[in-house]
Amino acid sequence: MTSWAIWALGSVAALAVASAVWEPLIAQEEPAPAARRYDVEIVRDRFGVPHINGRTDADAAYGLAFAHAEDDFSTIQDVIAMTRGRYGALAGPDGAQVDYVAALLDARGTANRYYPNMPDDVRKVVEGYAAGLNHYAATHRGEVRLPKLFPVTGQDIVTGFVLRAPFFYGLDGVIGALTSGKAAPAENAAPMTPAGREPNMNGSNGFALAPTKMADGKTWLISNSHQPFEGQVAWYEAVMHSGEGLDMAGALFPGSPFILLGHNRNLGWTNTVNRPDLIDVYKLVLDETGDRYRLDGKWLPLEQKRVWLPVRFGPFTIPVPKTVYRSVHGPVILNDQGAFAIRYAGIDNAKAVEQYYRNTKARDWDEWIRSMAIGGVPATNFIYADKTGRIAYIYNALFPARTPGFDYLKTLPGDTSRDIWKGPVPFAAYPKIVSPKSGFVQNANNTPFLAAGPGSELDPADFSPLLGIELGMTNRGLRANELLSASGKLTPEQLLMIKFDKAYSKQSWVGDWMKQILAAKVGDDAELVRAQRLLSNWDWTSDNVGGADALAERVIRAAATLHWKREALPDPRTALKESVDDLVDRFGRIDPKLSDIQRLRRGSVDLPMIGGTDTLRATTAWDKDQPDQKMRVRHGDSFIMLVRWDKQGQVMSQSIQPYGSATTRPNSPHYTDQMPLYAQQQFKPVYFEWADAVRHAQRRYRP
Repeated sequence: MTSWAIWALGSVAALAVASAVWEPLIAQEEPAPAARRYDVEIVRDRFGVPHINGRTDADAAYGLAFAHAEDDFSTIQDVIAMTRGRYGALAGPDGAQVDYVAALLDARGTANRYYPNMPDDVRKVVEGYAAGLNHYAATHRGEVRLPKLFPVTGQDIVTGFVLRAPFFYGLDGVIGALTSGKAAPAENAAPMTPAGREPNMNGSNGFALAPTKMADGKTWLISNSHQPFEGQVAWYEAVMHSGEGLDMAGALFPGSPFILLGHNRNLGWTNTVNRPDLIDVYKLVLDETGDRYRLDGKWLPLEQKRVWLPVRFGPFTIPVPKTVYRSVHGPVILNDQGAFAIRYAGIDNAKAVEQYYRNTKARDWDEWIRSMAIGGVPATNFIYADKTGRIAYIYNALFPARTPGFDYLKTLPGDTSRDIWKGPVPFAAYPKIVSPKSGFVQNANNTPFLAAGPGSELDPADFSPLLGIELGMTNRGLRANELLSASGKLTPEQLLMIKFDKAYSKQSWVGDWMKQILAAKVGDDAELVRAQRLLSNWDWTSDNVGGADALAERVIRAAATLHWKREALPDPRTALKESVDDLVDRFGRIDPKLSDIQRLRRGSVDLPMIGGTDTLRATTAWDKDQPDQKMRVRHGDSFIMLVRWDKQGQVMSQSIQPYGSATTRPNSPHYTDQMPLYAQQQFKPVYFEWADAVRHAQRRYRP
């Protein structure tokens, strides 16, 4: 071997060593929170769901962190790495994109500016949660995936809220469009992969029914969120209690110190994604140097900050430099078309932590609505019910207080301050429906102007077009309104049939799309002629009855993402041919049973999964890379919770998850134990009271 070759190998080896140690060396290790003793007990029921009982709310948050880490420490570490700008060191280039967005939005700076002014009780809770994660990490060092990731601080937890909240209303799509060289408004932007979602992986159904609508005289709340079955925004179920009055059952995301939706003794709520226009893009006028931008006739410095993104490539982690920019409008992205500033709902706002926490502690409508008025949650609908029989729907969003005279659906001029809004409109201006005569409210990611049935709907004329309230409709929203508006009272059995409805309305977008498919000119292509004949006899339900369900679902999926993104649907003949070819290539026929090809799979469990792309029994996204070519459902109905209060105000609930509580623990019996119930549209009990949890305890311990 020549001396040059030996030198080259040595250089490669040195680079490998340097790459391996670079990221941990420069990573900033956060100071450990002040030591204190936490007083908490955990009970695991027969499905492994943790029931946490702490002396204080902070104690309960500590216990929640430890219990969640027992079930999914890996994903929690992903979330923490995102808050530190180190996700690229775990997830490679896709993770580095998240780190770039975190730096661009100054998520950490927002959290740090808010933290000193955070109410003391909220700070204690987030610090208790951080301490619980630190305790788990200290006692399970072999599971820690990244050096210096622990200890975790309260600021890390708040940063997680700041970073992830805008993704739910599409900010990632705008950033993705601008960084790829486009200057597109939110409606036309393609989402970035690091958000962990595709356009059709936004969803949820929510229902609240007053006693006057229910034959059993109870108040009902159905939480039916649609989230990925795995990952950073997959639901985790828990029940929390404390001596300070935190009594809550429901679900949360990894990194949350409390439950985000569910119920306490007196009230409950669920959320669905809404899509108002909450993002504005401004084109800046730069000077010749590119270092200044013009605003109101003056030249202002364009803020610049160099950040180093850790990007993992195999065994190496490489530092990649990026510059992030900022103007008075907000974060700025430079591309070949110019400099574009972004202003979005909740910009530099970290109050979501406080608002969600106050929601859990609310004892009645007045306290809950005061919490909602805090203005921390930038978007999402809230469906509410309580033990008094009150039901409500709030189209929640931090609507920009825009100035008339500008077209906010297009790129705005960046050289005037007149189109730079200063804050959100007041909470009183939000669309709301409270105790409607119809006896129900519902939302399935549809316009708020179809939410409570004839005679109880909001009037679009009552709301300024500058709010950007969506007018779009899902099949789920139409079906829910059609079925819930039926005259007479509903039995619980009828209500559950509605929740699990698998039909498409001919009045929905699917109806128009199928008309185009059936009218497509297919000439003498025998397979396409046969496909049209099969679809013409379809019964408009994805219920596994008849031979057309699989083809219908494949055709609907060809257009679903584009419909969600408000883009033109594909050529119908092309979509039909691609659907036919796909089924024939995979299964040798165009009419396989839906249950044979659409599966709920995890580990060794493999079950038929019935439902549709935009039906109330949602199976929204497929994995198609299965060895046998079948479609593994990975998104749709996720955490479902049935809550009801009887005439005496006593609450009871049931729930179900697609998999089980041990989210990333394949060796646990709770990795897949809820799957049979979920696939069969059945539920398990929620032992809400601590005494009931203890009676059904399979394990009882202190962290």
